Parts: sequence; structure tokens; C-alpha cells
Amino acid sequence: AAFGAALPLPQWKGRSPSVNHVHHRSLTMTGNPTSPELREARKLSVAPMMDYTDRFDRYFLRQISKRALLYTEMVTTGAIIHGDRDRHLWFEEAEHPIVLQLGGSDPKALAQCAKIGQDYGYDEINLNVGCPSERVSSGFFGACLMAKPDLVAECVGEMTAATRVPVTVKHRIGI
Repeated sequence: AAFGAALPLPQWKGRSPSVNHVHHRSLTMTGNPTSPELREARKLSVAPMMDYTDRFDRYFLRQISKRALLYTEMVTTGAIIHGDRDRHLWFEEAEHPIVLQLGGSDPKALAQCAKIGQDYGYDEINLNVGCPSERVSSGFFGACLMAKPDLVAECVGEMTAATRVPVTVKHRIGI
């Protein structure tokens, strides 16, 4: 049997996770080469899940697999720029390879946060253009950005210019 085939699906807030909670697509949007470790880690990644993939969960998951690519919960640009950065960005060295997922739609703020994420030691920066939550969409980030491809391109361009680590985009197949 495949790993985990006999295990029941965990319950999150009273519901089973949908495919969108477990899988996502990331496209490398930079010309920066990725390290062999990141290429290897892409074979198995743990999707970012708000309220779940915090530093404790990621540390636990790292004990299960040393090679999986781990993502943070989505962190908004406002939380990084105006909030407690260490609370949102600090992670254990053992969590590598690790990706910081950002939420926002202001290209300059995203670039600033991408640089901050790089300085914290993240292996990759990911822009969330896939979260369907109404709470997220009301802040003009997440899946609603799929209807604004020119803005997303501008955001990715600014982020790429601000950092040396790969910049990726989480998106959905459709809006």
C-alpha cells in the first residue's frame, strides 16, 4: 500500500480538506536558478494552510520528511511591514527548505517583504494568487488577483527585482 493509504483524512475545523487545501501549483517566475535541494524538494511539498502550517506544524512535518518543501501560512504585507516580524517570519533552521508565502497586491510592499523574507533566510518567496477566502479577497489579495494578470505580473516583477531567491506564484486553474 502507498504511504498513508490506510490513514483516515484528518479533520480541520469540522471538515475534510479539499484538494485545494492539499495541492497547489507554483510556477517559477524568475530567471534565478534554483538549487538542487529546492528542485528535489519540489517533488513533495506541503501546501500553505492558514491557521495550520505555523512554525510548530512545519517543525513536526520536517521530522516526517527531511526533503519536503514547506510553506508558511500566508503572511500579509501589512503584517510584515507594520507588525511583529519575528512572530510572523522566524523559523527553525531545521525547517529548510522553506518558502515564505506572501499575501498582498501592492508591488512595492510585496518587493519590500520579499527582501525581508530573503534576509530572514527563506529559500523562496511565493505570492498567493489562489486563496478563495472571502476574508482574503476583501483585502484585495488571493484568488481575486487572478482577474488582474497585469497587476500580478507587476508584483512578481518588483519582487524578483528585490530578491535573489526564486519567486513563485500560487494560483488556481480558474477563478
